[in-house]
Amino acid sequence: MKNQTVFVCESCQYKTSRWQGRCPECGQWNSFEERLESRNKIGNLKPAKPVDLSGVAFEPGGERMATDIGEFDSVVGGGIVPGSLVLLGGDPGIGKSTLALQLSLNLGARVMYVSGEESVGQVKLRADRIKKNSVLSVLSQTDLGQVLGIVEAQKPDLVVVDSIQTMYSENATGVAGGVAQVTFAVQQIMRLAKQNQISFLIIGHVTKEGYLAGPKTLEHMVDTVLYLEGERFANLRILRCVKNRFGTTNEVGVFEMTGSGMSEVKNPSQLFLGEDSIKASGNIITSVMEGSRAVLLEIQALTSATSFGYPKRTTAGFDNNRLQLICAILGKRAGLNLSNQDIYINAVGGIKIDEPAADLAVAMAVVSSIKDSVLSDTVVIGELGLSGEVRFVPNLDKRIKEAEKLGFKQVICPKGKSHAPGKIKVLQVKTLQEALRYL
Repeated sequence: MKNQTVFVCESCQYKTSRWQGRCPECGQWNSFEERLESRNKIGNLKPAKPVDLSGVAFEPGGERMATDIGEFDSVVGGGIVPGSLVLLGGDPGIGKSTLALQLSLNLGARVMYVSGEESVGQVKLRADRIKKNSVLSVLSQTDLGQVLGIVEAQKPDLVVVDSIQTMYSENATGVAGGVAQVTFAVQQIMRLAKQNQISFLIIGHVTKEGYLAGPKTLEHMVDTVLYLEGERFANLRILRCVKNRFGTTNEVGVFEMTGSGMSEVKNPSQLFLGEDSIKASGNIITSVMEGSRAVLLEIQALTSATSFGYPKRTTAGFDNNRLQLICAILGKRAGLNLSNQDIYINAVGGIKIDEPAADLAVAMAVVSSIKDSVLSDTVVIGELGLSGEVRFVPNLDKRIKEAEKLGFKQVICPKGKSHAPGKIKVLQVKTLQEALRYL
């Protein structure tokens, strides 16, 4: 063994051989402390032996744990895998703790709910609001050592940690929620989970940019990363999977926040469209993909004569730069003068459209508002090119089937491969001018 003096930053664990006033990694001042570090000489290291993969006996540790929340189970691949670490992130007040408590109550006595942010009484109030059976083991503790000791003694099937930023250990430096504390806590949890086949659902905070707080290593160490998205003051919530070692990342779950907790939305298209949609100029129905699910929603456009020299372009749920591009295409390829028109675009329901398949619908909504013409019982799908062509979009069959299921009479879409015959009329267009004729 060989001892060596090193200086370690208490904030980010950056190591250097000499003391420095300011950490070059995180920028903190006076954060270095002196430590003695033991290192093995290279000659004394015990060599690792490779193992033949065909001779390894695999013990899955049991079947997946179904939570009886269909939308959650489909996102994680059919249930929680024993011994896995699931990280759930989202904005404050979006419903992370509510969703975690609901699935904990569904599983009952097999779950331990560790709350570092609320007391046991506060957890009880939320459980009563959800109106579920309150058979649940709740632990209000922030000391990581005590929490892991109790978990190792009782060995539940699932442990919910709410949240990882509140866990603190004296064996790690820095403050609770810091880089060193969060990294150490997840490492200890991962060791306990893999050795005892205990699943963990870890709730994590996010930064103001929407990313998970803490080191990026946190997302690398866990098995599954979930994001709960949506507008805080809207009812709709979308559970999205961005990493899953035991399943696909193409599924999303849709929930509605109600007074009794998170309610599953089996058909989100009906939620977005409503029962009595107003048939007015500027309203166009389009189809977007959320994971592997086709969702119909309404695009609303409003145009008015500008009162300033430079026309306004305002969007809600749609990319403003994409709208500027569509307006340029309409002016050049369709001959519309939009230089004296303020344009407002709204995606109904609070959803954010990230794919270009809604380009044609936005363009037709703008023209519909200017011409004061109504397009009813029609779904518009397609991506616009700079030359005015309507380009093919993926999963077109799914989008058309969803429109047919909800009773629409026709679909305007790009030309492509033949579609399965059905009751809905498919109008294939090649250019923007062809699509505008239906207005």
